Amino acid sequence: MSKIIPYGKHNINKEDIRSVIKVLQSDFLTQGPVIEKFEKDFAKYVGAKHAVSVSNGTSALHLSMLAMNISPKDKVITTPITFVATANCVKYCGGEVVFCDINPENHLLDFNKVKKLLENSPKGTYKGIIPVDFTGMPINMEEYRLLADEFDLWIIEDSCHAPGGYFSDSDGNIQKCGNGKYADLAIFSFHPVKHITCGEGGMITTNNSKLFEKIKKLRTHGITKNHNDFINPIKISGGGGGSKYPGWYMEMQELGYNSRLSDINAALGLSQLKRASQNLRLRKQIAQKYINELNTNFYKHTTIEGHAYHLFIILCEKRQELYEYLRKNKIYTQVHYFPIHLMPFYERSKFYNKKDLSNSELYYGKCLSIPMYPTLSSKDQEFIINKMNNFFEKYNHKLQWLALN
Repeated sequence: MSKIIPYGKHNINKEDIRSVIKVLQSDFLTQGPVIEKFEKDFAKYVGAKHAVSVSNGTSALHLSMLAMNISPKDKVITTPITFVATANCVKYCGGEVVFCDINPENHLLDFNKVKKLLENSPKGTYKGIIPVDFTGMPINMEEYRLLADEFDLWIIEDSCHAPGGYFSDSDGNIQKCGNGKYADLAIFSFHPVKHITCGEGGMITTNNSKLFEKIKKLRTHGITKNHNDFINPIKISGGGGGSKYPGWYMEMQELGYNSRLSDINAALGLSQLKRASQNLRLRKQIAQKYINELNTNFYKHTTIEGHAYHLFIILCEKRQELYEYLRKNKIYTQVHYFPIHLMPFYERSKFYNKKDLSNSELYYGKCLSIPMYPTLSSKDQEFIINKMNNFFEKYNHKLQWLALN
């Protein structure tokens, strides 16, 4: 095989290109009508009342943290097995990140360990929790909401891996990731390897109207043009002493940022959103083929209900050898993720105990993400499976874990 097979890959079709060209030929390249259309359609897709588009997933996290009024030294709980932005957003606001270990059965933030952490600390020690729908596996947000309410915490759900993912609540009802029923805010990323891409982009969803309005203001320098929200009296607005604020008038009411998404990016995202459900079905088909045909010492099982399969992760004792072997065969894999608490910046923090994060470190020592994207052809996937099984046969080795998360 002469071509490289990457671990993730974007897919741009003719409709995507036509959508972007249409915006380029329109009157608005940014802050135009396509933005609002994308936001409304995405909110409908995940089942939330409101959605605010932003420049990327990191901005979505940062603005969400600002909206929750994080102050210096406020403590926020999250997992070390995620991209660094999940933790960094707390530090941007001067808060302190407290890492809690993962559940070795699904690699998600361990609910019981979070509960124990809260129960062993004076009430008020922590301000919030950022659970992550890692690899596309949905967190049970219902149980986290009950826990958060008990300890007066907010929740920001990091759903960057899971648009279209869902879990079933205690009544058997489907609850989509980021639908706003349990988390105060949820965030998504539209990076090229994600389910939906804008090139770069992000989204914040919520059912809380006050948070929705606040985030819209924060993404545009803290400025509002809504006359009903103005603080300054009309007489100093420059309107010539009339009874109304002049049409040009705006107010910066707090320190915000330029985190807007352009109409160009939104047009691409809106077009991609139209085939999001189809691409999710393809991801599940690819996952099932891996499960059926890879050499594993686990019983055969089916894809997990509600899993969005952003990543397909295996655990392997001979990871380095497998990584190099696949790379020689032009199959490019990746590791998700190096534990954040071991990053030099976070190692200097005193807000974690390495002994309490042993599951995260054990996971990191074996994890490997193999190719997973909707346009992965059957031929290429067969090639990947054959090469991997040949490797396992050579070493008389079997996978210890086959994407059970």
